[in-house]
Amino acid sequence: MLTNSMLLHKVETSPPPSPTGVNNPRLQARHTAGAKRQKYLRRIFKFQQMDFEFALWQMLYLFISPQKVYRNFQYRKQTKDQWARDDPAFLVLLSICLCVSSIGFAIVLKLHVLAFFKFLLWVVFVDCIGVGLLIASLLWFVTNKYLRSSSSAAPQDVEWGYAFDVHLNAFFPLLMILHFLQLFLLKPVIAHDWFISYFLGNTLWLIALSYYIYITFLGYSALPFLKKTVVLLYPSMLAVISIYVLSLIMSWNWSRGLMDFYEFRVL
Repeated sequence: MLTNSMLLHKVETSPPPSPTGVNNPRLQARHTAGAKRQKYLRRIFKFQQMDFEFALWQMLYLFISPQKVYRNFQYRKQTKDQWARDDPAFLVLLSICLCVSSIGFAIVLKLHVLAFFKFLLWVVFVDCIGVGLLIASLLWFVTNKYLRSSSSAAPQDVEWGYAFDVHLNAFFPLLMILHFLQLFLLKPVIAHDWFISYFLGNTLWLIALSYYIYITFLGYSALPFLKKTVVLLYPSMLAVISIYVLSLIMSWNWSRGLMDFYEFRVL
C-alpha cells in the first residue's frame, strides 16, 4: 500500500505555473540551472528533509516497472517546472549501496584497508560519477542537438541534471547485478576457466548492461519534445549482444577480467 508521501508524488498533476511572470527577473533566476543545482546541493546534508521512503520505492520499481519511475518525473515537471530530481535522497541511498558493495568486494578480493579505500574511491568517483558525467553529457548534447522535435509549440531543452538522473536510474540495477548478485558467485563459480563460469558471468553482464540501456532509453523517451529516441536503444543493444556472443566464442570471461582489473588498480 502506498504511503501518503508516495501518493503525493504520484497524484500531483496540477498544471505548471502560470507564465504571467515569465518576464520577472527574480522568477527567472529561481528557475535557472545554477539556482536548481544550489538548491539540490543545499539539501544533500539535510537528511530530515529527504524522502527516503519514496527513493526506495523508485529503486524497487527500477527493477519491476521503470516506466512508473519516469511517470513521476513527468509529474515533477508539471508541479515544479523541472524534470530533474530536487531531492537528493536517491543519490544518498545509491552512495550507501556503493559503499556496502565495495566492502563486499574488499572481502572477496581480500583487500587490505588502504586498498579498500582506493577501491571505494575508484568505484564512486570513476565508475559511477566519472562515467556518469561522460555519458550524461554525451547524451545531453546528442538529444538536444539531434533529437528535439521542431514541431513543439514551446521549444524545450533536455536538462543536464535530468540526463545525470537518467544515468543514476540506469546505474542502480547494474550495480545490484554486478556488485551484489555477482559477488556471491564470483569466487565459487565465475572466477574459474570453465564454460559455465564465463557463460554465467557474461550473461549477468548482458542483463546488467541491457537494463542500463533500456532504462536510459525510457528516460529520454519520456520527454515529449524528443523524437526517434529508439536510436538510443537498438544500436546499443545490438552492440552489446554481438559482443556477448563473441565473448562466448572466444572464451572471454568479462567478470574475471573485471576482478583482475580491480585488483591491479588498487595494489
